Amino acid sequence: MTASVNRRIAKNSIFLYIRMFLVMIVSLYTSRIVLEQLGASDYGIYSLVGGVVAMFGFLNAAMSSATQRYLSFDIGKGDDKQLKKTFSSVFTIHILISILILILSETIGLWYVNTKMVFPQDRIFAVNIVYQASVLAAILKVVQVPFNALIIAREKMQVYAYIGIFEVLLKLLFVISLIYFGEDKLITHAILVLVLNLVINLMYQAYTNKKFTESGYSMLYDKSYFNELLSFSGWSLFGNLAAVSRTQGLNLVLNLFFSTVINAAYGLSAVVQSAFGTFVSSFQVAVNPQIIKYYAQGNLEEMKKLIFSTSKFSFFLLLIIGMPVIINIDFILQLWLKDVPEKTSIFVVLSIIYIMIDSISYSLITAVQATGKIRNYQAIVGSFIFLTLPLSYTYLLFFNIPEGVFYILILITFLTLAIRMMFLKKMFGISPLDFSKYVLIRIFYVVTLLVLTLYFVNRFYSILTNNLIYFILNSFVILILTCLIIFFLGLRKSERNKVRQILNKL
Repeated sequence: MTASVNRRIAKNSIFLYIRMFLVMIVSLYTSRIVLEQLGASDYGIYSLVGGVVAMFGFLNAAMSSATQRYLSFDIGKGDDKQLKKTFSSVFTIHILISILILILSETIGLWYVNTKMVFPQDRIFAVNIVYQASVLAAILKVVQVPFNALIIAREKMQVYAYIGIFEVLLKLLFVISLIYFGEDKLITHAILVLVLNLVINLMYQAYTNKKFTESGYSMLYDKSYFNELLSFSGWSLFGNLAAVSRTQGLNLVLNLFFSTVINAAYGLSAVVQSAFGTFVSSFQVAVNPQIIKYYAQGNLEEMKKLIFSTSKFSFFLLLIIGMPVIINIDFILQLWLKDVPEKTSIFVVLSIIYIMIDSISYSLITAVQATGKIRNYQAIVGSFIFLTLPLSYTYLLFFNIPEGVFYILILITFLTLAIRMMFLKKMFGISPLDFSKYVLIRIFYVVTLLVLTLYFVNRFYSILTNNLIYFILNSFVILILTCLIIFFLGLRKSERNKVRQILNKL
């Protein structure tokens, strides 16, 4: 990569990490307030109802990846005319998707909520209000995607960061207002979330319409190109449906076998998983446009280097923040929440492990999408991901152990990583052995030594009282050990030299 590309990625990453830290802190804090104000049962209901709407969000997720890919590809080619056509086409498709989500939500979704979902019957009115507010919020997110994607494709990460910071601060204000207002706090919270989505949607539209001429909508209709976009998003459809079933679908399956308190635990683990996902996506979002642009320019060697380094660093970033959380999970939950729902601890730990493993695949997914040839990829990978839901349901029929669904989730994640490595070989000639050598083996060495080291270190620290001083000391030791092991075992010599150069400039 050239120095200018490295600087641009670094600059964008800084903006995104500032955004990420605020989003993470506020999200965790607001989750505590919402849980306190709603109670475990209503919190579980909100998580569950939102999950039903998110199940239909796979339509939006499918088109979102197509939007990001085609906008970045056109910018990489320097084709402004085609870029304008792409934006108008994807905006039209998102309007159609929002209509389809509305139809599905008001038929199948509404039927499921009122006939199959398990919740206290005296909350049926509140459940339906929350559901309708969630549907409208989901539609606003759909319409927002083209504008959001254009900002990222243009690599205006500072704007993306500023809007994100404003969003979390407004969210914090709304959540604090729950303490003082609202006869039915569940309904009030759902309506405030809807208002939040409306405000952010308008901000994204206002900025892109002012700064980017291609964001001006025009009734351009190129049938062949329109069909190409639909074909790409159509094949993404199955894969994204499978991905939604892997996350939101598990919440619905748990509701069939357990109470809404378990759904509350799952919802809290989802908050932590989202916070960790935001952490790594802040790095990934800065890199993704460059991967696609390298492919558009035919620079496959630089693309390969970027894929390898991104996969490895994505995992290491999560490992650095994840290990202190995993080791001190019980204390952190007591510090974070006043009343910790049953199974929250194990759910959170397994969610962190899952997102760590899954993060290795993110740059591989971007590389495959860059080609536009995703039919076979989505059909095969999506099929394996989709197995998470029926396997989890079957497991719970025989075993009354809710955390078992996470073990199935982690196993499937390992399998899909292996399949993606095969596609990397087929599409770009990148050997799975090379990927294993430069990424997986180094990760294995780091994790193995770290776990063994922490095992002996924590045997010593276990004699200390489990309080805030112990937590801070323990987390600091874990952080230092993790960084040192990553530096010496996880990085190549050239990467260590770059780190030294950066540290010398500080």
